[in-house]
Amino acid sequence: MTTTRLDISLDQTIKSKAEKAAALLGFNSLSEYVVSLIDEDASNIIAEHEAIVVESDVFDLFIKACDKANRPSSALLAAKKFTVKSEVQ
Repeated sequence: MTTTRLDISLDQTIKSKAEKAAALLGFNSLSEYVVSLIDEDASNIIAEHEAIVVESDVFDLFIKACDKANRPSSALLAAKKFTVKSEVQ
């Protein structure tokens, strides 16, 4: 894995608390602790923004609407082509 640096400035009180928390959780360093927090938080935020959660009755209505839908319009097909070309996920 290639690594890169992240330089931050923070209040001494925050750094002291973070060092204590890192030690209590068994991390070898403050950096290891911070990297762990960033990775976990970023993964959670990305997952929350990449998923749509709906109640089952809403999902059922959506599926019924999809089943009744006509063939995709040219605008919808163009949008699909754009997202594939842009590698939108």
